Amino acid sequence: MRHARLRTGPFLLAAVLVTSACDPAGLPEPIGLTGGWATAGCEFAREPRSVTVGGQTMPVTPPELAAAMARIEQGGREEYADSYAGLEVDQRLVHAVVYRVPSAAFDDFIRNSADNTCILVRDAAHPLAELTEWQERVVADLDAWAAQDVAITTVGARHDGAGVEVGTPDVARTRSALLSRYGRTAPLIFVEQGPVTPLSAPPPRPPGPPTAPPAGG
Repeated sequence: MRHARLRTGPFLLAAVLVTSACDPAGLPEPIGLTGGWATAGCEFAREPRSVTVGGQTMPVTPPELAAAMARIEQGGREEYADSYAGLEVDQRLVHAVVYRVPSAAFDDFIRNSADNTCILVRDAAHPLAELTEWQERVVADLDAWAAQDVAITTVGARHDGAGVEVGTPDVARTRSALLSRYGRTAPLIFVEQGPVTPLSAPPPRPPGPPTAPPAGG
């Protein structure tokens, strides 16, 4: 899965709440901050940790950061499914990135769940729950697409909430066919990808969420 290189810096935009004088009980939920923000733990520098496996040294996620990520992921999936999109970890810079559709309530949950760890929060276009439904819909139609000679090699919801990534050797044909069926606004991202073939086993890596690419990668 592709990951955008992270940029850390001060970014804070004020949320705007439109109120109604007639029906306070019917006020919309505040949308929260947009443009991204960081938890208080990001003010402190942290040394990356590593482990040696099979003679190879690789970075690992500190237990306290892993625990905070687990709390945020569980809460996001169970309580804030209309906002939570996914997360990734940058083991070199010792922080996690949470992608969510802006939500004041989920932002508060992230702050409380982070403890003293560094969590960067980024805007997402779609929550994971929505993208999962789209992913399942495309997967359910794979046989029908194959019968129409529309080759699809991979289907997966992106953890940054950008959309469902559809891998295909013929991007133009697949895009035209799928958007004709699902609608032009379907959150589908088409990438060129040939048939999946087995490769030699990669070096072992610790389990966990997606990791950010190294600088320059």
